[in-house]
Amino acid sequence: MRPFEQVVVDHGPVVLRVCRAVIGPNEAEDVWSETFLSALGAYPDLRPGTNIEAWLVTIAKRKAIDRHRARARGPVPVENLPDMPAPVQDKPGSRENELWQALRELPSKQREAVAYHYIAGMPYAQVAEILGNSEAAARRAAADGIKRFRATYKGELS
Repeated sequence: MRPFEQVVVDHGPVVLRVCRAVIGPNEAEDVWSETFLSALGAYPDLRPGTNIEAWLVTIAKRKAIDRHRARARGPVPVENLPDMPAPVQDKPGSRENELWQALRELPSKQREAVAYHYIAGMPYAQVAEILGNSEAAARRAAADGIKRFRATYKGELS
C-alpha cells in the first residue's frame, strides 16, 4: 500500500472539489479534513484493489450528510449575536458567486451526481453506488443536473 500522505496528495484536490460542490465553499474544507481523518484510521484495513478515490468520495458524502444533519440541529437564533468572523465568500457580483449559487440551486441528487461524475470524474456505476440508485438513474440525475445548471448559470464555464 502507498503511504497515506501520498493518497492525500493524489486524491485531495478531487475530494475537495467534490466537497465544495456538495456542501458549499464555506464548509468544504472542514468536511474535507473530516474525510481524511476518518480515512486515515480505516486505510490500513482497506482491501487490496479498492478504488481509493471512490472510497474517499463515499466518505466525503457521508461527512457532508453528517454536516447537513448537524446544521438542522443547529442553535436557535438569538437577538444579540457575539462577534464572529464572516463566512468565506467571494467578491460580491463575481462569476464564482453566480456559479456556486447555480450549483446550490440544484436538487441534492443532481448536485451530487454532477459533482461525482463531472468534478471527480467517476464513472456512472460508481456514482450510482454512492447515491444508492441504478446506473441509469445516476446518468439521468447528472444529465438533468447539468441541463438545469446551464439554464441557471449564465456565465462561461472554463
